[in-house]
Amino acid sequence: MELRDIEIFLTLAEELHFGRTAERLHLSQARVSQSIKQQERRIGGALFERTSRSVQLTPLGARLRDRLDAGYREIMAGIDEATAITRGQVGTLTLGTMATDHHQIAAVLDLFRQRHPQCELRIREILPSDPFTALRAGRVDVGLVWLPVDEPDLAVGPNLHTEPLVLAVAPDHPLAGRDRVEMEDLGDYPVVWPDGPIPDYMWEVHTPSVTPAGRPIRRGLAVATLEEALTAISAGTVVSPIGSHAAATRVRRDVTFLPITDGPVLQYSLVWRAAAETTLVRAFVQAAADA
Repeated sequence: MELRDIEIFLTLAEELHFGRTAERLHLSQARVSQSIKQQERRIGGALFERTSRSVQLTPLGARLRDRLDAGYREIMAGIDEATAITRGQVGTLTLGTMATDHHQIAAVLDLFRQRHPQCELRIREILPSDPFTALRAGRVDVGLVWLPVDEPDLAVGPNLHTEPLVLAVAPDHPLAGRDRVEMEDLGDYPVVWPDGPIPDYMWEVHTPSVTPAGRPIRRGLAVATLEEALTAISAGTVVSPIGSHAAATRVRRDVTFLPITDGPVLQYSLVWRAAAETTLVRAFVQAAADA
């Protein structure tokens, strides 16, 4: 018995009407009738009792329906699952973001989850000092990092959000009493430096090596994480620009955040391994573009 014939039989067993069955399956009524007759000949018994006014299952037909129904649903579920996998709708996608930046792209996450409810979306933290290692190692499928990204093995997607920088200083630091600071002020104090493989050209956008007037900005303590940076800053030995979104989630008594009037504004985009682009990655990038 062909799968289509099983579908015709089960639909007719539910509808008990040849016309409605044909309409539901987008078939001719003659095709439905022919299929049922072929099944009855193959089985050797009537599956339906037909009169001019009604169609009813015979005891044999009812028993066959009960046996076929569960198997047919399981087969169709398997086909649906396989189709979903080939379309990138099933599986796991891991997004790497710095600190809590995933909150800034909530619309993207919501749209992706709505379109691909069978996909598990995981979020992992990546360090500003090391934005690409987890991506290249396959622990992260897509990363959300600030631009520029000029890496030959990485693809760059749409710009998703921006983040102004604020200056983090200790409460007793000479700058702490100011309402705001300028990038030129960084020429007077050492800044934290990343202890990690972030490319110099990326860090230059975050913390320039010279002030707008050309004065060198001195390197201070090297740190690997934001918490390490804030701990060093609280000791008063260094200052550092910090993303305003990250600063808003780390209100603490031992660090003061000051607006930078002419500070950098970071542009964040998705990045992924070009050679390892999957249907799920493409689906997430498409959701980002649409959202």
